[in-house]
Amino acid sequence: MLECEMLKLLLAILIFINLYADEPISPIPLDSGIDIEKAKLGKILFFDTILSRDNSTACVSCHDVFKGGADSRVVSFGFHGKKGNIQSPTVFNARYNFKQFWNGRVDTLAQQVNGPINNPVEHNMNPKLVEDRLNKSTYYKELFYKTYHISNIKYKDVVNAIVEFEKGLITPNSKFDKYLRGEVKLTPDEKNGYTLFKQYGCITCHNGINVGSNSFQKMGTFIEYKTKKSYPDREAVVDKKMYHNVFKVPTLRNINLTAPYFHDGATKTLDEAINVMAKHNLGVELSKKEVKDLRLFLNTLEGEKPAILESN
Repeated sequence: MLECEMLKLLLAILIFINLYADEPISPIPLDSGIDIEKAKLGKILFFDTILSRDNSTACVSCHDVFKGGADSRVVSFGFHGKKGNIQSPTVFNARYNFKQFWNGRVDTLAQQVNGPINNPVEHNMNPKLVEDRLNKSTYYKELFYKTYHISNIKYKDVVNAIVEFEKGLITPNSKFDKYLRGEVKLTPDEKNGYTLFKQYGCITCHNGINVGSNSFQKMGTFIEYKTKKSYPDREAVVDKKMYHNVFKVPTLRNINLTAPYFHDGATKTLDEAINVMAKHNLGVELSKKEVKDLRLFLNTLEGEKPAILESN
């Protein structure tokens, strides 16, 4: 079943790539192809603090799915109020990421879900404790029996349900997606912003379905990007100095909703973020008009609210 779903997703991606081969960005597929009942259960778990040891933290605590799927704080807070060590990225359209987390330390959504639950700074749980808690709940016992036809809840099914919910967190039908499908036109300023986006080379790293999240790049390619402390970058994964300050390129979809920006959350506005990237990763200084047009283009990447959030 899982292999079949993966093949369907791959086929859909290949079809979209072929349809929009002349464009470096592809629209988000309109059909999420999720198991709706599993996703609904995963949604309940995503919002429940029962998955944290001190019942203080839910997945939604760090990923505001009613805004941009990220955290409006510089870092998130978890078990006993402990602070995270990097800005929480959006979970919207995460199914299209080639790796998960800023440093790409895992490949799949299941591994991504598993990370925070077992992290002592975040949920501080373990598989056995999750199973024990949920199996003591008549409410969850009934839900899992209805959805998975099991009388004893297993951790792997908990993860599976949350993954199915996250797979449904797609934001299709942005204005730019509709433009790519020939359904609407961009304003002259938005169109100019897209032209600048390509001419200056932003498109080199921000492309594909997720307008990013498909490669690693150094923060500060032309001019060093200095931070006050170290962050879990790609060097922490591969243990090679050349990967210092290298991170997964973030998605630009819904970027107008996910401030603060970058791994350190140091940049508060989209205009400032555009200028920072132009300076440090492109080696250019933009005019105010260019910044405005780039922002207007980026605003067209805001998609619809994920349909799964409307499901009861």
